[in-house]
Order: sequence, then C-alpha cells, then structure tokens
Amino acid sequence: MEHKKTYNAMELKTKHGPLIIEGPVPSKELKELDFHEDLVAFRPPAQQHKAITDIADLPEGRILIARDQNMIVGYVTYLYPDPLERWSEGKMENLIELGAIEVIPKYRGTGVGKALLQVSMMDDAFNDFIVITTEYYWHWDLKGTGLNVWEYRKIMEKMMQAGGLEYFATDDPEISSHPANTLMARIGSRVDPESVQKFDQLRFMNRYMY
Repeated sequence: MEHKKTYNAMELKTKHGPLIIEGPVPSKELKELDFHEDLVAFRPPAQQHKAITDIADLPEGRILIARDQNMIVGYVTYLYPDPLERWSEGKMENLIELGAIEVIPKYRGTGVGKALLQVSMMDDAFNDFIVITTEYYWHWDLKGTGLNVWEYRKIMEKMMQAGGLEYFATDDPEISSHPANTLMARIGSRVDPESVQKFDQLRFMNRYMY
C-alpha cells in the first residue's frame, strides 16, 4: 500500500505563547530539533527522541509535533501495530496505530493534544486507513495530574474524539483487564467493507466456536 504523507501545520495560541503544530515531520528535521527533558512518559528523553526519528523513517511512520521555536514540547506517533499485538495478526496494510501521544506538563490542558490530532487528520491519506489507539491506564500520568483513572480517561477520550476516534468494544485481554482501558478507532471514509469486517474479527477473537 502506498503511504502518501502530506505536511500540514497550524499555529496554536496558548497561555504560554504560540506553538507550531506540524507534521508529518521527516527524521532529518526531527534530529535537528531539541527534545524537551519533560517528555519522559515512555522512556528517557534522548531515547524517545531517537525512537520518534526512527519511526519517521518507516514507510508508514508519521510523527507530528508541537514545537516552541526549536524545542519539541509534544508529539504523536503513527505506525503499524507491534507484531506482538493482536492488531497486527490480520496483516492489514490499512490499519495503523496511534502509538503514543505526549505533551510536557507545562502545556497540558491548553489544547495541544487535540491540535496534534486535528492536524494529523488534515491529511486526506488517513481516509484510506483504520486508525486505532489502545489506551492503558498504567501509561497515564495520574500522579502528575492528580486525576483519578476515570477523570483521566475522560480527558483522553475527548482528546481522541478531536481526531475523529470513537470508542470500540473488544475482548482483547490487556484492554479487558481494567475497565478504564479502552480501544478507540477512526475508520476512514474510503476504507472498504472487507477491511471493516477484518477489523471486527480482530476486535473479537475469543468468541466460542459452535
């Protein structure tokens, strides 16, 4: 499947000053930007900076960033699902995962996450894809925000809805392991019915066979 990537950008005014929301950004440009030391949700900042540049080099990989001049203060990643996850088992070329979204504490609550998703979906190519995201409460910064799991989940859902992602039921064991965990997805307008059916089969793999 051809992976077209069309660059889009917008300026987001926040109480801390304006940010540029842009992408997909190529790895060469990502390497030249600074990566904020508070981007620590998934791994140490230097390692995460390398991880996003590696993703940007993948044919399907997309990185969109929130940038304060030369400093990355937020990002979202899109790539094929991890080979160890059930979502890769269908070997669907038109199923892509929103793998990570992170914004530094200073800019949380200023609409950066929503803007990253909105700019992502400005790219018409996403109409050919099913975009999924799996939200697990153990990735959430409950301590830093002082929110409980339900309050945090509500914020995550509202943010994902800004990108057109909706709640989908699943019997995936990791998601089912806690009621706050959730699967959300956006089915592009040009996705064929066979792909939607395949996605439904991936969502429910533990049904009893009669």
